[in-house]
Amino acid sequence: MLKKLFGREEAENTYLIAGLGNPGKEYQDNRHNVGFMVASKLAEKLGENFSRMQSNAMIAKAQHKDLRIILAKPRTFMNNSGQAVAALVRFYKVPQHNILIIYDEADLPYETLRLRPEGRSAGQKGMKSVLQHLGTQEIARLRVGVGRPPGRMSTPDYVLQDFSKQQKETLPFVIDHAAEAALAFIEEGIETAMNQYNGAEA
Repeated sequence: MLKKLFGREEAENTYLIAGLGNPGKEYQDNRHNVGFMVASKLAEKLGENFSRMQSNAMIAKAQHKDLRIILAKPRTFMNNSGQAVAALVRFYKVPQHNILIIYDEADLPYETLRLRPEGRSAGQKGMKSVLQHLGTQEIARLRVGVGRPPGRMSTPDYVLQDFSKQQKETLPFVIDHAAEAALAFIEEGIETAMNQYNGAEA
């Protein structure tokens, strides 16, 4: 899988930024859909919008400086996100180091961002699917903290709820901050983006 996806014909100036979530109006404001929210904000910043479907994902294409950016929101539901991501990587010949996956993280406090260049999925099933389909753990990711569930509520139930009224007051700033972190990844690389945004709150 790795050799087929990441071959010599890679387009070095092409980036794939994929936000993870679940399709459908009933899910659109869930904590689990924060990846979709960040991808939409990044598209807005780049002057584009999600207007077409490809490889079972809504995509937006942008030119930024001399870079080609493919933004994606898989329509496969969270747990099968890797299907769409891998298909887009293959089609656009995206280099492994130019891929960024954005998703929610219940183990991080709300408003906190965490970029990493590689690693396991830590139980996040969307990221697990991506790693399985790409055949490597060396994929950059941006985790957006949504906080721990209250009391005895399970994490799956918690992330499939909408943000609280209090959280919604600052959510636009969090989404904007995360989109800026993704843009920093594109413009300056993972190390610089990590130094600027890891642990920082909006």
